[in-house]
Order: sequence, then C-alpha cells, then structure tokens
Amino acid sequence: MKDTSKINNHSAIAAFQIIEEMAPMNEDVRITDLAKRLGMPRAKIYRYLQTLCNIGYVRQDPVTERYRLTLKLFHVGQAIADGTQLTSTARPVMVQLRDKAGLTCTLSIPEDGGMRVVDIVRVDSPVQIVTKPGALLSFHASAQGKVALAFGDAELLPAQLAADHPPMANGEAFDPERLKAEIARAGKAGWAVAPEETLRGVNAISAPIFDLENRFIATITVAGSLQEIPAEPPTQLCAAVTQAARAISRDLGCTEYPT
Repeated sequence: MKDTSKINNHSAIAAFQIIEEMAPMNEDVRITDLAKRLGMPRAKIYRYLQTLCNIGYVRQDPVTERYRLTLKLFHVGQAIADGTQLTSTARPVMVQLRDKAGLTCTLSIPEDGGMRVVDIVRVDSPVQIVTKPGALLSFHASAQGKVALAFGDAELLPAQLAADHPPMANGEAFDPERLKAEIARAGKAGWAVAPEETLRGVNAISAPIFDLENRFIATITVAGSLQEIPAEPPTQLCAAVTQAARAISRDLGCTEYPT
C-alpha cells in the first residue's frame, strides 16, 4: 500500500517549487521552460499547473497556452504580512518617512539568499521604483543586503566575499575589497547605500531594525533616483532613515540599538 502522506508531501513541495520559479518572471512561461529550469518531467509540471489553475493561483493564456501567476498569491502574502507584528509596527513609520523624505520606502527581511521585500510605501514620482513586494535583493549589491552583512549573521560576509558574483546593474565587476570597506562603513555609520548596484539610475539608503532580543531582523529603506539620493547622500536624509529604523526597533522592544 502506498504511503499517501509522502506522495502528498512531494506534491506540495513540487507545487511550491513551481510557484517560486514563476514568481520573478515578468512574462508568461511555457511548460517546457519550467521543466528545464526545475528538472521535472513536462507531464508532472503540466499536472501541477492544472491544479494551481483550478484553485486560482495560476492562469493559462487560452491563445498562447502559456502560464503566469495570478494576484491571488500576492493577496494571501499581503494578508499574512499585514498581520505580523513587524509589518504592522513598521507601516506607520514607513508612511511618515515616505512623506518626510518624499521617497518610496520599503521594508525587507533577511533570508538565506538575500533580502526579501515584504512591504512598500510608494511616492508619486516621475521615476518609479519597480521593485515589488516579494522581490529578493542580493546581499552584496543592495543597500538592504549591505546592512544585513554589517549587522546580521557574522557568517554571511565571508561567504559573500568568496562568492563569484555577476556584474552589478551599473556594469561594474564585483570587488570584494570594496564590499568589505562598505560593510565596515555601514557598521560605523548605521546605514548603507547602493548607487546603481541593484537598478540603473537608482540609489537607496537602508538602516537596520532590531527586535526585543536586540537581534537584526529587517531593514527600512528609502529609494529614488541618483538626483534624489546621490552616491554620498545628505546627512539629514541618512538621519531620517536611521531615526525611523530606531523608532521601529524601539516599538518592537529593542533596548540596545547599536548606533
């Protein structure tokens, strides 16, 4: 007799692998492409996609027969995020920072592969920041990631310095010595920048958020064009971001903000 619990577990894992693979894609995808990327048989991919279509998480274009995720997953994630203490605590401060700085503000949390954007408060601007909730930003080429390297897990930085990273958005090659210096600066200043490293023409300032056990758990960030946030940002803007991070940390119970 088959162990149905194992079958169900494998099915759930496969379905989530498909969702995670499709999430960063900006266009409809073919079954063949997903099969190659995931190393799964086409028939298996097709079966799971049909199930995901039936429950509303995936839509198939009737003309091209290609697939894309629907907004249902976003709404589920947003509902979860809105219910967490971090997001509910940070959101009012993010709105205040957005209004004060006149810049889009984001909240991100660390994961194994980088910094995951979990909330965004946008500002109307000729230059729209295209980063979306759910985006995963690299540790080595984002303001959020540099803050994580400076204040988070001590094992992250050596691994990032030793890794073979692709060029940044501005075309510059990865320089481990430069990253090491930037992390040291972030640790002293309490904030980090990443001019044109994640997106061309865009810079960001990020500061760390700590929990009631004084552990690094997230970042608050403002992002804008290089005209709005130059490579060496104004002191007042850096202070506004770090003050917002300190306020959120204090509301979460942090008693020893490090900067």
